[in-house]
Amino acid sequence: MKSRRKKGEHKLSQNLAKSLLQFIQGRRYKPATYEELVEQLAVASVHKERLKEILDRLTEEKVLMLQNNKYAILSSAVLITGTISVHPKGFGFVKNEAGPDVFIPKQRLKDAVDGDEVEIEVDPNVSAKGPEGTVVAILKRSRTSLAGTIVGKSGRRHYTAFSPLLGADKLILLNPSKGIVLEEGDRVICNITSWNNESDLVEATLGRRIGNISDPSIDVEAAVAEFELPDGFSVEAIEEAKVYGKRVSVKDVKNRVDLTGFECVTIDPDTARDYDDAISLTRDEQGNYHLGVHIADVAHYVRPGTHLDSEAFEHCNTTYFPGQCIPMLPEELSNELCSLKANVKRLTQSVLAVFNPNGDLIRYEIKRTVIKSRKRFTYKEAMAVLEKKEKSSHAALLERMVELCHLLKKKRFERGSIDVSMAENALIVNNKGVPLRIERIEYDITHQMIEEFMLKANEIAASHLQSQGKTLIYRVHEQPTSESFKDFYAFARNLGFQLPANPTHRDIQSLFKEAKESPLLGQLSVSFIRSMRLASYSPDNIGHYGLALEHYCHFTSPIRRYTDLIIQRLLCNELPDHCDLDAIALKCSEKERISFRAENSVKVLKKLRMAGTYFAEDPNRPYQAAITRIKPFALFFEVSLFDLEASLHISEIGKDYFEFNPHGMTLRGSRTGKTYSVGQTIFVRLDKINYVLQQTEWSIIPPPPTCPAPKKKR
Repeated sequence: MKSRRKKGEHKLSQNLAKSLLQFIQGRRYKPATYEELVEQLAVASVHKERLKEILDRLTEEKVLMLQNNKYAILSSAVLITGTISVHPKGFGFVKNEAGPDVFIPKQRLKDAVDGDEVEIEVDPNVSAKGPEGTVVAILKRSRTSLAGTIVGKSGRRHYTAFSPLLGADKLILLNPSKGIVLEEGDRVICNITSWNNESDLVEATLGRRIGNISDPSIDVEAAVAEFELPDGFSVEAIEEAKVYGKRVSVKDVKNRVDLTGFECVTIDPDTARDYDDAISLTRDEQGNYHLGVHIADVAHYVRPGTHLDSEAFEHCNTTYFPGQCIPMLPEELSNELCSLKANVKRLTQSVLAVFNPNGDLIRYEIKRTVIKSRKRFTYKEAMAVLEKKEKSSHAALLERMVELCHLLKKKRFERGSIDVSMAENALIVNNKGVPLRIERIEYDITHQMIEEFMLKANEIAASHLQSQGKTLIYRVHEQPTSESFKDFYAFARNLGFQLPANPTHRDIQSLFKEAKESPLLGQLSVSFIRSMRLASYSPDNIGHYGLALEHYCHFTSPIRRYTDLIIQRLLCNELPDHCDLDAIALKCSEKERISFRAENSVKVLKKLRMAGTYFAEDPNRPYQAAITRIKPFALFFEVSLFDLEASLHISEIGKDYFEFNPHGMTLRGSRTGKTYSVGQTIFVRLDKINYVLQQTEWSIIPPPPTCPAPKKKR
């Protein structure tokens, strides 16, 4: 009887295993968790444990692969396709629907460039930092042209060009039309004819010459071409914008809540031209705060299906360069009707929130409104009023804003948000693109209060839409792995901060609270940000780690972010049913990344130009720098005068053999005992600048006689 029962159970296990494999091997199967498989296979409760045993056995036998708690056939999981994102340093990532993104080392890219559709082989041995892979095929190229800079001649008629997207290891062999003469440093567009010839070069013909690297006025134009940023708008889109005129019509304000009697003000940077948010704030007899966050109603003007809409989606965001920008919307809207200028009526979507004296949200409303801003403050002007240096009829309003800001910051800290906000270094250029100086913009209370109000409005909008059961685009931020924080912990300890062996979220909060008044806050914040994953957009709500929020979206900047426009449409029930939020979120995330790279490319070049000016005046000038990172092969440092990071290979540090200590994150000379550690102040001399490759060469020098000896730790 027992043997018959065992045979029956064995047969049941075989049938269940067979059904499981047939299901997983099916073409429509997507990797699923144990719970999802139970539901999809309709497994009876009495057989759930048996299914788990089968899954464990098949995983041990390498028939199945368990990744991110999801099961897949090992053979089918090895090869995946996707779009590759290539970092300026040469490595890449491919998004994997079945799990975490796959890291592609530089030597395994197989000539893939940013945006290419590739097939990759995933290494089954997943490291602590995540899966790694190798590009095995390039299925579709993302572009047919590349921006480059001429670095020399090749033969009688050909030139070689460097393209940042390919890196210095792979040059372009350029064949211009007959009679065209190019010079070293010329910035050109290369039309690709072959991605890999017998000499391992990319072959191309000349598309157009932009100018020479010596001309700073074309830096932005070259970046627009290099990163293929959409620039300008069609005649149709501009005409659609012009139709609305420059004044809000009587018809437009119908069916809106009239808030023109509210005391509203805008507070923005000195150089801002489009003001998409205004603030009002009163306090009642019970001590409750009535906050109004009024956002330009871009959705009223940019309707689905119009040329304005399609071109705004093509841009996805405004790209900001020193001295100029590539706007998401035509200036006829962004600088006029959608800009909340002072003393004129403007259409808005308003989050009207009430907070008790402790800063708790009591209630809120989201309404379509019309406002009239009373004053356009810059951050500097608002700060001058708060410091009693200037008088203003809106001083009481600004003081209430400070009060509520402190309450909201306290609430944010209590829920676990880590405040890494720091001063910003703004690059100031003249009208010819020549860098003049780097201006430090302190993250003072005026910046903090506007940020707190925007964060709260974004949170309310996301929670409101989620409570209505609507699918929306969240701003998400994944929690980093403990492995990714190891370098940060070591860095913080080397700066002299105390951390337990296994720091918690609260320990990191306390660390930044302690560092607030320290001159090392900037270095600490940069190191922390580097250890975290990038935030992105997604209809899947995985929360926002950095803000410690369960529901969060972008709503407050619809002039410069397409996702915010989508949220506005959702709030007003104006989003078309056929709208693919997955595709929009993906494209907006990608465009944001590309814009960031384009912005950073121009900023670095401008900083190099500024350094070049100093170098021309005095080639032997000493510069104070701070060591930011130490690797087994190099020492990285930041020159504060230029806000520029550079590095030295260990062979270039000095006449000694330097050994790397991974625990202390130090380099120590075996002969002299000279030690370099993270956070240490050093003095350097600029030896050479290569504007084409955006590289510099430096030497460590003794401290100047007038300077104190460098400090190792705080």
